[in-house]
Amino acid sequence: MIKEPVIIRDLRTGDIECAMNLVLAEGWNQPPTDWQLFIKNRLNKCKVAEIEEKLVGTACTINYSNNITWISMILVNKKYRRQGISTILLKSILHEINNHKIVKLDATPSGQPLYEKLGFSDEYQVLNLVNTSYENLPNTDFEIVPQLITKKDIPAIIQFDKCTFGADRTNLIQSLLSEYPERSWIIKHGNKITGFALGRKGNKYHRIGPVSTQSLIEAKILFYHALKNLFGQPVVCDIPEFNPEFIQWLTSMGFVKQRYFTRMFKNKDQLASGIKGQFAISGPEFG
Repeated sequence: MIKEPVIIRDLRTGDIECAMNLVLAEGWNQPPTDWQLFIKNRLNKCKVAEIEEKLVGTACTINYSNNITWISMILVNKKYRRQGISTILLKSILHEINNHKIVKLDATPSGQPLYEKLGFSDEYQVLNLVNTSYENLPNTDFEIVPQLITKKDIPAIIQFDKCTFGADRTNLIQSLLSEYPERSWIIKHGNKITGFALGRKGNKYHRIGPVSTQSLIEAKILFYHALKNLFGQPVVCDIPEFNPEFIQWLTSMGFVKQRYFTRMFKNKDQLASGIKGQFAISGPEFG
């Protein structure tokens, strides 16, 4: 049992260093800029747990245009686990978003039982694949060559992502495009966008994702071009289980399963019509 009172308060910019210590202790990949992305949108709810003025836990939500609320960054210092701190944090943020129709998250195996107790249901699994240092890429005969995303493409990219993910993620998409324009690829046929891929740098791995398209071959093309610029560097991606051919293709290039997440939802679920077009997600922190 917790001997000292647990104080729950809002996450502040000054907390990022301590929050990153929790990330690094857990071996997660999120960089400090991810915390900034949570904080700068006032619609998001980010909480910390303190014991004797020491930050011992975090929990965040992202508000995707009042359509889907995404829960992430549930972290507790190992010394303070099994004392109910995760439950306190989760109940705190769930209380603040109790009028939101759809709440989702990607659960680790250790966290899944807690989410089930709080009313979350399983949707599907997401495989976390890593390649610590690939040495070569297979020869390909791809006829389509992706182009870097330009400013004029951004509105269409946001709309394409909305149709695939199921909610408007304008702030996330704009942030990724602004910070990592050299990792942002698009495929167009005429003036119509048929797929895109984004990426960013984590504290351990370079991430490729989201990768969205309705075509397996275009998913391979987008991922291949994203990977070309990361030669010899560690890369991570999170792939929904309903794309087994894509997973097999990645495995053939040396990607290995590190762990898995279970995508879960609370309240009414709302699957996007283009959900199978999510060949790689943005990561468990963003969905």
